[in-house]
Formats: sequence, C-alpha cells, structure tokens
Amino acid sequence: MRLLIMGPPGVGKGTQAVGIAAHYGIPAISTGDIFRANVKNQTPLGLEVSRIMADGGYVPDEITNAIVADRLVEADAAAGWLLDGYPRTSGQVVALDEALAKSGQTIDAVISLVADTDVLVARLLKRAELEGRADDNADTIRNRMVIYTEATDPLLATYRDRGLLVEVDGIGSIDEVAQRITAALDEKLA
Repeated sequence: MRLLIMGPPGVGKGTQAVGIAAHYGIPAISTGDIFRANVKNQTPLGLEVSRIMADGGYVPDEITNAIVADRLVEADAAAGWLLDGYPRTSGQVVALDEALAKSGQTIDAVISLVADTDVLVARLLKRAELEGRADDNADTIRNRMVIYTEATDPLLATYRDRGLLVEVDGIGSIDEVAQRITAALDEKLA
C-alpha cells in the first residue's frame, strides 16, 4: 500500500502516520523527521534546514525531492509506504509521479486531515511550550498556515481529481481520528 497523508501544520499527521503505517505494515516516512535529524546532527543539510525553519519556511523542492526519492527505494519501502509531509508543492507532485513511474508504482490513496485553523494554532502553541520547539511560535505557525494554504491546497484538488483523496476530520482523540482514517481507507480500497 502506498499512501500520502496531508493536512495543515499541527493537525496530527505525524502521530496518525505512525499508527496507520503500523496498522498496514508499511514504513511511515516523514520528511520533517528526516530534516530534524539533520538539524540535530548539525549536518550541512541540517544547518540550511535550521535557517529555513527558523524563518517559518519550507525546504526547497530540489532538496526534498532527492531525499524522498532516495528513501522510497530503500528495502523496507518495497512493499509500500506512507509519506508524511510530502508532497507540499506542485513541483513535488511532479517529482513524486516521475519517481513512482520509474519503479512502476502508483499511489493508492491520499489521506487529508482537516481541522479548524484556530484549533491548530492553539495546539501548536501548546506543543511548543511542552516540547520547547523553537520553530513553533505564533509568527512562524501563522506563516506556515499561510504557506500551507497557498502551496498545498491546490495539491488536494489534484488528488481529488485523480480520485485518490480521502478527507477525514482531524479533530478528536488520537484513537478516534485513527479509527476514522482506517475506516475511510478500508472503504476506499475495498
């Protein structure tokens, strides 16, 4: 099974991705986790990503596309995967389509978690306080929300037109949202 999970910052993509991947026996691949590991280890990529994230921006497509393409050909991804945080731009959709075409793969479904912006801002501010995330302050959160809406919402239309989009309410307990996702996927892929 090859899945994407999309939604605005703070909607719980990472949390849900881990559970979905475990449920279906596939790896959850998070571009955010890959970038944060590079930041933590202060690699050249990590230093650049750190600067970009501090400004509330996103890593350029060429860097992200190469990292994702390399990750999708690793052995644990042979039977499927769930991508979290990618694609985020039209250029990334094209790059993913090209990478999948080379390997004869297709996307089975795109999960879109939806939620009210005010709820998400409050959630992210609380997370920033609890986890000490420097990249989560009110200004950068609002900037990421604007960037998400402008850059990523059109992708949802693309996947909706392809018949792949599965929209799920992202507000509720982790278990409630997980049950909604698996029920929607099981229905779509039945």
